[in-house]
Amino acid sequence: MGPRQVIEKFVKAFNAADAEQLSELYADEAVNHQVAEVPVKGRQAIKDMFVTEFSKANMTCIVENIFEDGEWGILEWKDPLGLRGCGFFHVRKGKIVFQRGYWDKLSFLRIHGLPLPSE
Repeated sequence: MGPRQVIEKFVKAFNAADAEQLSELYADEAVNHQVAEVPVKGRQAIKDMFVTEFSKANMTCIVENIFEDGEWGILEWKDPLGLRGCGFFHVRKGKIVFQRGYWDKLSFLRIHGLPLPSE
């Protein structure tokens, strides 16, 4: 399974808020680095991150573009509330080994009515 297929499965599981299915897409020692957060290392820690995040907000990923280049895939997305972002996925042997996501955390918190970080 190449990056495009992995990303398509990722989006389907993400939109179902299915942390278990999402975690199965990652290699055991994968890293998920959402640039607004500290990197999360390991499949179980990534699963736990998704469980926590899905408990905080109802999130939907609408695919705008998926690009594939060798072992890399890029997802450009938006959500129904106006947030936009992109994710880079390094895929080897059908598993995500590294993911980096770019999105505006402050806008996310405001859109979902979540507490803003204190200084």
